Amino acid sequence: MGDHLVRAEEFEKKAEKKLNGWGIFGSKYEDAADLLEKAANSYKLAKSWDQAGKAYLKLADCHLKSDSKHDAANAYAEAAKCYKKVDTNEAASCLERAVNIFCEIGRLNMAARYYKEIAEYYEADQKIDQAIAYYEKAAEFFQNEEVTTSANQCNLKVAQYASQLEQYEKAIKIYEDIARHSLGNNLLKYGVKGHLLNAGMCHLCKADVVSITNALEKYQDLDPTFTGTRECKFLSDLAGAIDEEDIAKFTDVVKEFDSMTPLDSWKTTMLLRVKEKLKAKELEEDDLT
Repeated sequence: MGDHLVRAEEFEKKAEKKLNGWGIFGSKYEDAADLLEKAANSYKLAKSWDQAGKAYLKLADCHLKSDSKHDAANAYAEAAKCYKKVDTNEAASCLERAVNIFCEIGRLNMAARYYKEIAEYYEADQKIDQAIAYYEKAAEFFQNEEVTTSANQCNLKVAQYASQLEQYEKAIKIYEDIARHSLGNNLLKYGVKGHLLNAGMCHLCKADVVSITNALEKYQDLDPTFTGTRECKFLSDLAGAIDEEDIAKFTDVVKEFDSMTPLDSWKTTMLLRVKEKLKAKELEEDDLT
């Protein structure tokens, strides 16, 4: 590891010498770029991630000065990979610079991909607001490039986190839009009932029985096959339990569904919120009596 570090520093010094010297027709930037790439790789082998990231940033600068924008964007992306191991914010900043260049040269699919990656960085750091913002950007770019599946994946992340932040209307709109657009796609239509279930659960979290009842009618009009699904019955039974303010019935409905179709953590969280509201309402009524 020590040898790699020494080698990296030597390559970097040679690159600096090239940059500070005279060069013909920009060749000094190309020569320095070769040396900086070797330096960055050696720093990576030495697991000196911060130094590797800095070397890639210098490499990006060389590529920009020799008007190799695509190479510069790739260097920023490589810098991000290194910084990801030590500094998420710096990694996101590097990817943002890569995105700006990819937008400039018309590589919007790459821009979308890196916006998604930035979102994942923030997601891993539990910075949910930033994650939502970048998933939204990624979704927009993917949609513009007609990469529907990737756009949907990003939008579903937005809906997931929006609902966790109790932004239920925002989440509902996303789930319903994806369901609606998926109906005409043979590959995506099988996921429709899941999206409608998620939208319905967000309605339940609003603790508005009229809202969920109206939503169920709308969903069955949207997709007549939804009527006979376990998901539709689940939502309908939950709405009934909420309307009757029957916590035991609510719990039984959840247990029955979970035994057939195991609930993921998001659904469990949403259902616990609904149950807590039911309990609070019950206590409130007990206090009144």
